[in-house]
Amino acid sequence: MKANRLTFTLCALICALLTWFFWPTSPSRAPSPSQISNPQSQIPPLTATPPPSAPRTPPTTPAPPAERSTLADLLNAPSKNIRDDLRVVSEILETFRTNFPRTGNPVGTNAEITAVLAGNNKLQLALIPADHPAINRSTGELLDRWGTPFFFHAESGSRMEVRSAGPDKKHHTADDEAFLP
Repeated sequence: MKANRLTFTLCALICALLTWFFWPTSPSRAPSPSQISNPQSQIPPLTATPPPSAPRTPPTTPAPPAERSTLADLLNAPSKNIRDDLRVVSEILETFRTNFPRTGNPVGTNAEITAVLAGNNKLQLALIPADHPAINRSTGELLDRWGTPFFFHAESGSRMEVRSAGPDKKHHTADDEAFLP
């Protein structure tokens, strides 16, 4: 009795596997009525050349260089003042947050924030050209019109205070200018 049960189970398993293996999985694999009536139509014709393959594209191609951003063009311009400069930096930060809504403000030191704004981000979006005169070439920091690095203080994920040390080039003194949108 046990041998019959084992034989029956084994046969059922083999039938299930064969059905699963040979059963059409999509309507496109199901035979058409013409194929059922003409068994020869199921055999594909032999070809001398293989079918053309899709053109290959490199797996990671860098994005083509985008047009140069004009957001920072008026930063530290002689015809403007420090309040205008702070608004420009704040607009650049807002544009960054708009393009990276899940990220929020860029974080880190002035140099790290400047690098992100200059294109060191996952979209390679340069909101400040890397060769902008307001970026210190040796430290990578974004400078105010007196050559002092801006101070960035994130109030929240969507608000960033930008502070200039002012003409005395010392942070947290009476001549500092700050902008918080």
